[in-house]
Amino acid sequence: MPDQPSARRKSSAKAERRADMMEQILDTAEFLFSRNGLHGVTLKDVAKRVGVHHTLINYYFEDKKKLFDAVFARRAVITSERRMRLLDQYDKTTGGKPSVEGALRVFLDSDLDLYIEGGEGWRNYGALGALVANTPEWGADMMDRHFDPVVLRLIDLLKKALPNCAEEDIFWGYHFVSGALMLTLAQTGRIDKLSDGLCKSDDYAAVKERMATFMAAGFLGVCARRKAERDA
Repeated sequence: MPDQPSARRKSSAKAERRADMMEQILDTAEFLFSRNGLHGVTLKDVAKRVGVHHTLINYYFEDKKKLFDAVFARRAVITSERRMRLLDQYDKTTGGKPSVEGALRVFLDSDLDLYIEGGEGWRNYGALGALVANTPEWGADMMDRHFDPVVLRLIDLLKKALPNCAEEDIFWGYHFVSGALMLTLAQTGRIDKLSDGLCKSDDYAAVKERMATFMAAGFLGVCARRKAERDA
């Protein structure tokens, strides 16, 4: 009769090895995809960097697109659920009367904290997210699936904070917020060169200090101007 405790230990050890291997594959693929995109990476590239045969990656993920989807979804669920929870808390704390900067700060800062505190893996994911967001052929659908609910929750709070603002101006405002965030996460190094080293594209703490305040002023300025035009 088999030794049941021993069998359970072996099964647990096997599961742990599998989980460790999955994490290595996902981390490696994330790094490569964040730099070369979906079409610039092969399963053999990932396997070579991990140090395994490419058939093992085929076994776990079937094909490259499924691996890419798994890489993207792994952290997307973390940031989306975190933002949604904090936005809900903020709405409740303010009694349904949020401020523009307050809502933006929750949405932006909660995400930027992940890149500040999460190390290289989260920074690779940020660069990958920027790439996906700027690839309309297939990236837009991924962004829709993973992020639409939390973005629309932010829009809901902004509408509460700006009850007299035209709806299209709020959506345009979010568009500009998203563009600035994606450029930041891309870490292109352009601001480093333009500022002669005064600013660093990977200085997320500096971004966090400024972005919500800057964007809130934009919302308020546009909405006030458009209201004045309507009232004239």
